[in-house]
Amino acid sequence: MKYWGYLVAKLVLAAGLLYPVWVLIQLAFRHARPFDLPHYLTMFAFGLVSTGIAWLLVWDQRYRCRTCLRRLRMPIQRGSWTHVLLGAPHTEYICPYGHGTLSVAELQITGRQEPDWAPHEDMWKELFSLEETKK
Repeated sequence: MKYWGYLVAKLVLAAGLLYPVWVLIQLAFRHARPFDLPHYLTMFAFGLVSTGIAWLLVWDQRYRCRTCLRRLRMPIQRGSWTHVLLGAPHTEYICPYGHGTLSVAELQITGRQEPDWAPHEDMWKELFSLEETKK
């Protein structure tokens, strides 16, 4: 829930920042006819910028931890481009606090594949227990 709430908060903040710009554009062209070229091009550019900002917010959200909302780190290339049947190439990202890993497919033969999030119970506890057994 925290993950989706953060996305909604970012989108609301972006809308709150873009709305005054839209109002200013409307005030600047209040006497323009509906299909006046400068008004049309300004609104087209505003639509492109708004769409780009929304896309960047969603793209940023995809590479965040589902538990702590930190940016995922340490990308690791897995699989092979030469042996696609044995293991398709993909990139794995990990949460710095060990909450989970995100696997993003590099090769998408059968259509768009969504990234796969795999949560970990407590990865660091397991690693420290292995270290303690070596002592």
